[in-house]
Amino acid sequence: MAIYVVKSGDSVDTISGSFGIPTGELIWANELEYPYRLAVGQALYVPESTVENEGKRSLYSFGYAYPFISEEVLRETLPHLTSLYVFSYGFTEEGDLVAPNADDTWMIQEAKQSGVRPVLVLTPLGADGRFNNNLVTIVVENQDVQERLIWNLGRTIQEKGFRGLDIDFEYVEAKDREGYAAFVGRVRQVMNLFGYPVTVALAPKTSAGQPGLLYEGIDYSLLGQAADRVMLMTYEWGYTYGPPMAVAPINMVRRVVDYAVSAIPREKISLGIPNYGYDWTLPYVRGTTRAESISNHEAIQRAIDFGVEIQFDETAKSPYFRYWQYGILHEVWFEDVRSLKAKYDLIEEYGLTGAGFWQLMSFYRPAWLLMEEMFRIQR
Repeated sequence: MAIYVVKSGDSVDTISGSFGIPTGELIWANELEYPYRLAVGQALYVPESTVENEGKRSLYSFGYAYPFISEEVLRETLPHLTSLYVFSYGFTEEGDLVAPNADDTWMIQEAKQSGVRPVLVLTPLGADGRFNNNLVTIVVENQDVQERLIWNLGRTIQEKGFRGLDIDFEYVEAKDREGYAAFVGRVRQVMNLFGYPVTVALAPKTSAGQPGLLYEGIDYSLLGQAADRVMLMTYEWGYTYGPPMAVAPINMVRRVVDYAVSAIPREKISLGIPNYGYDWTLPYVRGTTRAESISNHEAIQRAIDFGVEIQFDETAKSPYFRYWQYGILHEVWFEDVRSLKAKYDLIEEYGLTGAGFWQLMSFYRPAWLLMEEMFRIQR
C-alpha cells in the first residue's frame, strides 16, 4: 500500500502521475472536492490496482449508527461491514424496551439486503431519553425485571429481524461489577439458543483495579467470559469538554490492548476506532470550552480552506492543525490514513479479530479502502 503526504507545490495530477495511477482514482479514493485543492501535510491513500483477499486475516468489521443516518452514507458504508450496530434501545425500570426516537426498520432492511447483520444495541437509556446508570443496578439486582427485559429483547430481535445483540452499559457502579457480568452471561445463554451472538462494549481500562466510575464496574475477565465478543472503547481521550488532544492516541490505545489481552482471549477482541475528530477554540477553559465534533473529511477541508499545514504527532500517531477564524484560534485533531493504519497495525500485531467504528454517521472512504487492503472482511 502507499500513503503519500502532500508537499508544497503538489497537485492531484503530479501525485497520481508519480504513482502511475489515473487522477480520477486518487480523487475518488480520497473524496477530494473540486477543484481538488490539497493541504500541505495532508495524507492521501494511494489505491492499489487490485486488492487480493488470499492470505489475509479475517476481520469482523462493524460500526454504530443512529437511525437518522443518511441513506447515502449508509449505503456507501454497508459493503465494508460484517454487522451494523443500530444505536440504541433503552429500557424502563420495569424491563420494557425503549425504542430509538427514529424508525430503524429501513436500516435493518438495507443491512440485510447488503448481506450485513443488523445488531440491536442496548444501553441504559430511560423512557425520558436520558442515560441512567441506576437502570443498570435495577436490572442487575431484580430478577423479575431482568427476565422481562431478556424476554422483550428476544421478542424485538425476532420481530424486527435483528441478527444479534450488543450491550453497551457505561458508568456501571463497582457494586454491580459481578452482577453485570452475570447478566451479560445470562443474556448470552438465552440469545445463543436462537443463534444470536452477544457482544459487549468495554470502557478503555489499563489495569484491573483502575479507579473511576467509568471503570470500576467493568470487569474485563468476567465480561470476556460472559460475552461472545467484546469491543474496546479506545477513543474519547480527546473529547467534547476536555482539552485539545488526539481522540485515540495510539500510545494510550496500546496500553488498553496490553491489558485486554491479558484478561480476554484475543480472538474475542475488537478494537474501537473513532470515525470523527474535534475542533476546539483556544485558549481552552475547563468547564467552559466545548469542542465541535466534525467528520474527518470536514477536518481536512478546514485545513484546506484556511490554508494551514496539517501536522502529525508521532507519539499519538494522529494528525492535527491550528487555524484562525474571526480572531479566534482553533485546534483540530482528527483521523487520517496514517492514524488509521497505526490502529489497523495494532489489530494485526496483537492478533485481534475485529474493528468497531464509532460512529458511522459520516463516510470516510480511505478508512475502508485501507482496511480492505490489509484484511479480508467477514461476511
